[in-house]
Amino acid sequence: MSDWSHCFHFGVSLANQAAEKQKAVKLKSSPADLVTETDQRVETFLISAIRTQFPNHRFIGEESVAAGEALELTDTPTWIIDPIDGTVNFVHR
Repeated sequence: MSDWSHCFHFGVSLANQAAEKQKAVKLKSSPADLVTETDQRVETFLISAIRTQFPNHRFIGEESVAAGEALELTDTPTWIIDPIDGTVNFVHR
């Protein structure tokens, strides 16, 4: 299995695990703020798990960057994490 294929299958497995673990929704501050606690938990879970498997890879996380973390692009393999794509729909489900 190629390196990219391994990354892909690992990522799909993690996405499925995250979907099973994160069911409850709590708004971070108000209904107008659609950044959920779940987004942050899922991002933390995914980055931690990926780091275990791929310690040299980098991450651009939607929640991390929104919180002010520096965004630096390099040639190192980089995972772009959007914990819950469609947060508005997720919050209002």
